[in-house]
Amino acid sequence: MSTQDQYRELVEAYALGSLDAAVQAAMEEHLRSGCQECAQALEEARWLVTRLAYLAPDATPSDILKGRLMQTARAETVSIRPKSRTPIWLWAAAAAVLVFALYNAREAYVLREKIASLQKTTAATMQDREKLRSQLQEAKLQAMIMTDPKSQTFALPASEKDWPQMKAMWHDEYGLCVMGHEIPMPKSNRTLELWLMPKTPGSKPMPLMTVRPNQDGSLYVVVAHPPEDMHNTKWLAITEEPAGGSSQPTGAPMWMGSIS
Repeated sequence: MSTQDQYRELVEAYALGSLDAAVQAAMEEHLRSGCQECAQALEEARWLVTRLAYLAPDATPSDILKGRLMQTARAETVSIRPKSRTPIWLWAAAAAVLVFALYNAREAYVLREKIASLQKTTAATMQDREKLRSQLQEAKLQAMIMTDPKSQTFALPASEKDWPQMKAMWHDEYGLCVMGHEIPMPKSNRTLELWLMPKTPGSKPMPLMTVRPNQDGSLYVVVAHPPEDMHNTKWLAITEEPAGGSSQPTGAPMWMGSIS
């Protein structure tokens, strides 16, 4: 093997910085001598090493970007000058790194999608659990109001003779419960709203809450902490209001009863 060939075989290792000090010094001396073949081989080796350093992306590439990367890699492989002696193992390493990087990016994307789906499912489960907890608490409060002998019952007659009468039960400690059956369903853009009128002169109706009957026409409203106590309330009423409720009644009461 000629001295020229010996230096030529050291080009790739020199580009990678893996030569020991003595051999590296000899290689640099040879390059300074003006060897065009080794200089060209070194330029190509450094180009490939630079590409290898940037092949692994730190973010998930899009499908379009992946296609462009593969096209660029193929085009640049073909565009290498015919006289190039770049070892095939370097090209194989570049392709392996690219494939590995794209595979890892795909796996990371799938993992993020799974995590996002799990987070959505967990949030929905927590919301359902909170809703059930609230419904259970309301049902317990309603049962206490309806079964405690200290609760007082008040009739809420309907303004239309064909509508069923509703009733209210009020407990000084547990709160207020309003209930009815076969209640007409308001339109989709309307809702029923419960009002309280204080006995204080000049007072305005106080909104308590909005509600819609169940599909079977049953209606149960529980107000745990009414803004006025039973003894300071003049009447209770239910009106039909725009969806979302109103700050003051916009129509005549559909059900209304005196609190005495």
